[in-house]
Amino acid sequence: MPIAVKVFNQSDVAFKSFDVECEVLKNLRHRNLTKVITGCFVDNFKALVLEYMPNGSLDQWLHSQSNFLDIVQRINIMIDVAYALEYLHHGYTTPVVHCDLKPANVLLDEEMVAHVSDFSVTKLLTEEESFTQTETLATLGYMAPEYGLTGMVSTQCDIYSFGIVLMETFSRKRPTDEVFGEDMSLRSWIRDSLPHHVLQVVDPNLLGEEDRDFTVKLQCVSSILELALNCAMESPEKRLNMTEIVAKLNGIKHQFLRGGSVTSTLGNVFLETILSENLHYVVSKL
Repeated sequence: MPIAVKVFNQSDVAFKSFDVECEVLKNLRHRNLTKVITGCFVDNFKALVLEYMPNGSLDQWLHSQSNFLDIVQRINIMIDVAYALEYLHHGYTTPVVHCDLKPANVLLDEEMVAHVSDFSVTKLLTEEESFTQTETLATLGYMAPEYGLTGMVSTQCDIYSFGIVLMETFSRKRPTDEVFGEDMSLRSWIRDSLPHHVLQVVDPNLLGEEDRDFTVKLQCVSSILELALNCAMESPEKRLNMTEIVAKLNGIKHQFLRGGSVTSTLGNVFLETILSENLHYVVSKL
């Protein structure tokens, strides 16, 4: 069988990351998390043997000149990511904070099902904790403000990162793009464009005025970007939780499929959605 091997650098920091990832992944089981087959650790060599994801990462698909994801594919991928985070935050005995959610850590299998990967900086919260403090920082651009400023980590940090990834998925702009700086961020750029100038921020390959079902697509993307902004609020207390986000994303998707013309790449998606929702729910509880 094809496999992927993650080899850790020979340093104390890297080996600590290996220990953290093993601790997390040995107990977690979910359809939308990367599956670990086994580990390899001899003397100063440590590696994880992982399930191979033939379609690469979400980052590769978003920023490739040769690949393209349509609206439904992008929604499905982000719903998969939301289910994974919901399981980490609410479906396991100890809340798990991924801490480094970004498109490069969202891997796609042969059926374009998304799997959240890379748990090397993940934090486990005890039953008494709703947050913890760390000196390990995540990727700039996706990191919640309180995480970057004080090192405070909670499940709300993942919510913020999810909101940024959601914006990037539908705008095709990285938060670290050169157009952003002190005066404008990805979040403020999208915030200032809603609700009347959505076309200025949406991936131009995704939505054009000549498109069939243009109005339905526009409404769908507007709702998604509004949800993304609610996830990426500056204050952690004002952000949604993952259970609410899963429900809202599924609602947006169902509304889109009811209002649009389900043809070509959208064929049978509505039926698949109805059949898969119960499966997602059952898997998330396993």
